[in-house]
Amino acid sequence: MVKDFSNEIMAYALANALEHGSAKSGVILPKLFKHGLKKEQIKDFISVIEEIVKLVNAMPKAEMEKKFGDFEKYLAEKEVHEDKGLPELKKISKKMVFRLAPFPSGALHIGNMKTYLLNALYAEKYKGKIILVIDDTIGSKEKAIVLEAYSLIPEAFDFLKVKYGKPIIYKSDRLEIYYKYAEKIIEKGKAYVCTCPQELMRENRAKGISCACRMLKTKEQLARWKKMFSMKEGEGVLRLKTDIKHKNPAFRDRVLFRISDREHVRVKDKYRVWPLLEFSWAIDDYLLKITHAIRGKELMMEGEMQKYIWDIFGWRGPEFIYTGLIKLEGIGGKLSKSKSQEEVYSGKFEGWEDPRTWSVQSLAKRGILAESLREFVEKIGLNQKEIVVPIDDLYAINRRKIDAIANRYSFVENPVKIILDKKLPKEIKVKIHPEKKSLKTISLGDELFVTKKDFEDFKKKPVRLMHLFNVQLDKNAKFISEDNDPKIRKINWVSKGHKIKVLMPTGIWINGLAEEATNKLKDGEIVQFERFGFCKYHGKNRFNGEQEFWYTHD
Repeated sequence: MVKDFSNEIMAYALANALEHGSAKSGVILPKLFKHGLKKEQIKDFISVIEEIVKLVNAMPKAEMEKKFGDFEKYLAEKEVHEDKGLPELKKISKKMVFRLAPFPSGALHIGNMKTYLLNALYAEKYKGKIILVIDDTIGSKEKAIVLEAYSLIPEAFDFLKVKYGKPIIYKSDRLEIYYKYAEKIIEKGKAYVCTCPQELMRENRAKGISCACRMLKTKEQLARWKKMFSMKEGEGVLRLKTDIKHKNPAFRDRVLFRISDREHVRVKDKYRVWPLLEFSWAIDDYLLKITHAIRGKELMMEGEMQKYIWDIFGWRGPEFIYTGLIKLEGIGGKLSKSKSQEEVYSGKFEGWEDPRTWSVQSLAKRGILAESLREFVEKIGLNQKEIVVPIDDLYAINRRKIDAIANRYSFVENPVKIILDKKLPKEIKVKIHPEKKSLKTISLGDELFVTKKDFEDFKKKPVRLMHLFNVQLDKNAKFISEDNDPKIRKINWVSKGHKIKVLMPTGIWINGLAEEATNKLKDGEIVQFERFGFCKYHGKNRFNGEQEFWYTHD
C-alpha cells in the first residue's frame, strides 16, 4: 500500500507560500524523500502536489497562517544522517595531518567535493595540516587525465577556503620513489612479476592456484622487474604476494604496477610503468606522515591492501575513516566527472562552468556561497551508509545566507504586453529590500509586461500588480481598486524594461524583461527577481549587450 503524503505536501506548501508569497511544486517534491517517498512513486504524487499548491496559493494569508498551525507537525522530517556534524576522531599524534587526493580527470563536483571538504573541515577542527596531492598516476582510458584539472582543482579548494599546504604534490613527480619501494618489496619476497595471460591469472586467482611466475626466486624477480620497463603494454605486471587462498578472491595477488603507453598530460612519455592506487598511497601516506584519511567506502579493499603493505615494511599508517556515498535528489541525474568530461569536450556543455556539470566552479558562478557548501557538508557529517540528500537542503542554507543581502528587482520571462484603462503614474518608489530602508524609483510608461504563464493562468481574473493596484487581467486590463486585498493573487510586472537572459541549472537560457534599475548592478552581484528566484549577475553579452544572469535557486 502506497503511503499518502498529502499532509506533508500541505505542510511544505503552506511553509513555502508563507515564506515566499506563493508555493512552488518543485520545492516540495525533494522534501518528501525524507519522509519515505521512493523514486518510482514520483509520478503518483506530481498531480497531488500541483493540486495542493494551487489550493494553497488561492488562500488568503490569514487562512494560510491558521492552517499552518494545524499542519506544522508534518514538517518534522525523519533524520537521514546517522551522525550529523563532525564527531570526534581518534587522535594518534599531536599534529594531525589530512590529505586531499583528487584524480585530475576534471573539475570537482558537488558529490566528490563532500569527502575532500570533510578532510579539510576536520583538519580545521583539530588545527591540523592539510596536504593537497594531485593523484595523477596514469589512470585508465575511460577515466583520462585532463590538463585543465590541474588548475580547476586548486581553484575549487581556494573558493571553498581550504588552507592546504604549499607546494602542491603531484604523484607524477614521485615515480622514482615508487620504483625504489617496489624493488624493496620484491627483495622481501613479497612481490613478483607476472607474465601470465590475464584470463589464466583470473582463473588461477579464482581457484587459489599459484602460477609459475610466483614461484621464481627473488633474484629472478628483480631481473624481471627491470625487464618490465622494456616489455610491451600488457605483457607483464608486478603483483603483491598475499594468501593465494584468501577467503576474498579479490584480495589474492593484486596488481601493484602495470605498463601503459598512453602519454601522460603532464610528464608526457617519461614513464611507462605506473603504480596502482593502493601501492602509491601505501608509500605516500607513510612518507608524507598522514595521520587521518577520510575516504569513500568503495575504497575499503584498497585500504586493506595498504595495511598489508605497511605490515611488510613494519610501518604504521594513518587512521582510515570510511564514509558512505550521498545521492543528491533534484539534480537531474547521476554525477560523474568522466561523463562531464565527455560532454565538455564534445561541446554539449559550455565548459567546466556549465551548470549541468555541478562543478564547484559552476556552483560559485550560480551564486552558491562557499560558506553554504561548507555548512552543507558539515551537516551531512560522517555518514556511514549511502544516504539521500535533497539538493534543496543546500539551497535552504544558501537562501538563508543571501536573502539578507540580495536586493529585489522585477523580471518577467516570456513577456506579454498589457494596456491598462487607468493612467499609470510616472514613477513609484519601492523598498529595494523588505528589511532595508532604502528605496528605489521605478519609472513607468504607458504599458506593462507580465509573464506569459501569469497571463494564461489568470486571464479575465482579478490580480494585484505588485506595488501598484488590482486589475482584471487581459490585453486591455481593467482597473479594479488600489486596496491590497490578500485574497487576490499577486503577479509581477515590468514597464520600462530591457532584455536580459537567465541561465537555468538545466543549461537552458530564459529570455525576458527586467526593470531599468538592474543596469546599475555590478558583476558578481546576487539579486532576487521577485516571484522568480535568486540570480547572480555576470555582465553584458559582448555581442548583443544583453545582461546575463545565472539562476541560483528559488
